[in-house]
Amino acid sequence: MRPVLKAFGRALLSQLHIRMLLLSVLPFVLSIAVWGIVLWLYLQSMIDTLQNYFVENDGFRVTNEMLLWLGMGALKTVVVPLIAMWILLPLMILTALIFVGMMAMPVIAKHVGSRQYQELETRKGGTFFGSLWMSTSSFTIFLVLWLVTLPLSLIPPLTFVIQPLLWGWLTYRVMAYDALADHADPEERKLILRMHRWQLLAIGAITGAMGAAPTLLWLGGAFSVIFFPVLAAGAIWLYVLVFIFSGLWFQHYCMDALRRHRAAHVPPAAVEPILIEDAKLID
Repeated sequence: MRPVLKAFGRALLSQLHIRMLLLSVLPFVLSIAVWGIVLWLYLQSMIDTLQNYFVENDGFRVTNEMLLWLGMGALKTVVVPLIAMWILLPLMILTALIFVGMMAMPVIAKHVGSRQYQELETRKGGTFFGSLWMSTSSFTIFLVLWLVTLPLSLIPPLTFVIQPLLWGWLTYRVMAYDALADHADPEERKLILRMHRWQLLAIGAITGAMGAAPTLLWLGGAFSVIFFPVLAAGAIWLYVLVFIFSGLWFQHYCMDALRRHRAAHVPPAAVEPILIEDAKLID
């Protein structure tokens, strides 16, 4: 796990760079604009629809019995807005992920590559449409798993296991592809993703656990209508920051893995300059 921890330290330092801090502004503003319009137009009608469905199908009685059995009876007064928030959450995740992937990841790849991995040749093994397909297909699978495990997520201990794992798998699939898109060729990308699958999944799971904070803040809006816009905006901003940090962490790890892979597959005479450069970075 040493390369994972080393990449974490480098990602943390990169996150504090003014360029990376400013990078969160545009995805955040666009996400706020999109969700501001959506919530203004459709949130109340969505809550009303859920409310009518619960009334017509005796949903409140069933939900109250379930919450009392779980020892969470206090939630019965906000169960409808809570469900509405929970349904909207995957779509908000997708919005933040798409904006960060389209606007932030190319900047992250250029920033990290130009500062610490200048010796790596760019072989352009990834494409915009390949990244888009990876994002949409991964999120489709994520959404299905999210819906299937949604009842289990209402049980507090499982919430902190299921959600990080789902987040981890999603970020691993999307971020790892984008991290290698510029520098690795298709064969190198497939090989590195296969050889480092568990390390990359671990990075995704940890950043998935970090994603629990904006999730709780977002769902906290169900308890306060007055502060809901502020809580929703704060949750979106935290999601953007988490995704940018995740991108930096994956970028550093994947670039280091690519450098070590190429160093192991070139003649000894060509390896020496790479090892010297690596020693300088460690110092």
